[in-house]
Amino acid sequence: MVTTINQLRGDGFELIESVFTHSECEDIRRQLDVRMQEDKDQFNVRQSRGTVFAARNILEICPEVLQWWSKPVLQQLLGNVLGTEFGLVRVLYFDKPSDRSWSLPFHKDMTIAVKDNSLPSKCFSKPTTKAGVQHVEASPQLLENMLTLRIHLDRVTNDNGPLQVIPGSHKNGKQSQASSLTPAKILCDAGDVLAMRPLISHGSAHSNPEKKMHRRILHLEFCGTRELPDGFEWHTFESAID
Repeated sequence: MVTTINQLRGDGFELIESVFTHSECEDIRRQLDVRMQEDKDQFNVRQSRGTVFAARNILEICPEVLQWWSKPVLQQLLGNVLGTEFGLVRVLYFDKPSDRSWSLPFHKDMTIAVKDNSLPSKCFSKPTTKAGVQHVEASPQLLENMLTLRIHLDRVTNDNGPLQVIPGSHKNGKQSQASSLTPAKILCDAGDVLAMRPLISHGSAHSNPEKKMHRRILHLEFCGTRELPDGFEWHTFESAID
């Protein structure tokens, strides 16, 4: 665990292997498929010709997520990094089906979901609405007290559009990272979990359409700060389940 925290501090990411079994990943995939098909609010689920490739507001669609991340190794990591008062603030879902693939340029995750983004503030800016939920761009100070866990539900290889991260780029705050730096590819097995800082530069390329592979990921964002400044409130803040 000390090694993980040190790597998060230095590189901004760390891969934790075999957190979930392949059987658990299959069960999660099955439950997500059912819930997303049942969801009547098409703001939440994005699909192309019947194939789901992304979804927001997963906690509203599939509250079972609260049980899935209750693994002791994950709770211990989150507590050590964010403090004991951390909470889950947003859950997203991504896939890269080979026939509906997509790419993402290098960027940093700087928006958070809030109840009301119309309040005047020096800490928050750029109000937007995504899938019916209000968002704002957060301050560097808040983002530095956040951690993302990406649960891999499929094996990730060079053929299904792996995430690429630029080590150490989180130390530059919101500033873009020089493109000359060599990114690291996150190649892993189903059941592995990637811990990463929101301010690390990351992106991904298309999947190989000939390989017929998925790249299903649950993207969970946590913060150690329950109370937000300037009267803002989290859209969701779910504490750990004992």
